[in-house]
Amino acid sequence: MPELADIFRLHGPEYLAKRQDRLLPSHRRTIQDICDCRTETLGGHIYRCPQCRQEHYRYHSCKNRHCPKCQNDQVDRWIDQQRNLLLLAPYFMATFTLPEGLRRLARRRQKVIYDRLFQASQQALQKLAADPKYVGGALGMIGVLQTWTRDLRYHPHVHYLIPAGGLAPDGAWRAARYNYLLPEKPLSQIFRAKFRDLLKKATLFDQVPPDVWQKDWVVDIIAVGSGEAALKYLAPYVFRVAISNRNILALKDGRVTFRYHNAKTKTPVTATVSAEQFIRRFLHHVLPRSFQKVRTYGLLHPKQRDSLARVKELLHHKNPENAESRPLSVRHASDRHTTFLCPSCNCEMIHICQIFRKRGPP
Repeated sequence: MPELADIFRLHGPEYLAKRQDRLLPSHRRTIQDICDCRTETLGGHIYRCPQCRQEHYRYHSCKNRHCPKCQNDQVDRWIDQQRNLLLLAPYFMATFTLPEGLRRLARRRQKVIYDRLFQASQQALQKLAADPKYVGGALGMIGVLQTWTRDLRYHPHVHYLIPAGGLAPDGAWRAARYNYLLPEKPLSQIFRAKFRDLLKKATLFDQVPPDVWQKDWVVDIIAVGSGEAALKYLAPYVFRVAISNRNILALKDGRVTFRYHNAKTKTPVTATVSAEQFIRRFLHHVLPRSFQKVRTYGLLHPKQRDSLARVKELLHHKNPENAESRPLSVRHASDRHTTFLCPSCNCEMIHICQIFRKRGPP
């Protein structure tokens, strides 16, 4: 089956030629990186099997965060790193969606709008959670930006992973009800107002259609179980790119057929679009360089580690049985030792030499 790199190599030059004056540098760099990934262009290493004496080439990865070949090994490592943030409490997932009327502006001013999306949503959560009627304390949140639907359409939204409770001003832990965190309707109204104020400060308010502020904005909150289950729920959103290579089914006559999962019917569905449209859809989800798509707020922010430790201790005393039964992380990045096995005889191969990356013209 074809890969994303094949589509870029075959149809990327035509796409670039049509849009050379309008294409963002991050888009151009992503196309080039994915084309070069694990090819001799980036260099690599030669290994020899001591048993069958065959030599095998292993080329370097591009390490671009939008490359489907470079993200597969990150999920377990990220979960291990995040386990020290877990609390002995139920967790919720809150999702804030950018309205349709703001998406054209978001494509033009990605960094500004995505930053405001994070700011407005987390401020709305903290404002409503501070009300004693709901939580009465400061929440802890891990937020992840996602910009795509399952069929690669542009749909910016932020997922927040939130423990069910907050730290009150007096230092006590205020637990939320198990199946309820915050009401969605007032939360969406605060979110809309916060976003409007932030756009005014950024002098972008006049570029938004007026009816955007008259419509209801979408906010969803669902229970996602324990902290361990919640991390596994969130991890794919952290490292998954818009589409994986295994879901690209065909590239024929300038058209791409890909597979995605229909959320309503719970079944796999295929779609066929032109290669140009496919590339356009994919590049909508390329983030600006150095943009931070995962952010922590409140109790889970790095500056709040002392408060987090105090809350952990409080919850440990309240739930000693759950604390003892929590599985410990046994996998660490420093513990991993990568070995390469011969595809013919499954014997561990020996490193022979390095292949240096190709240098461009001076």
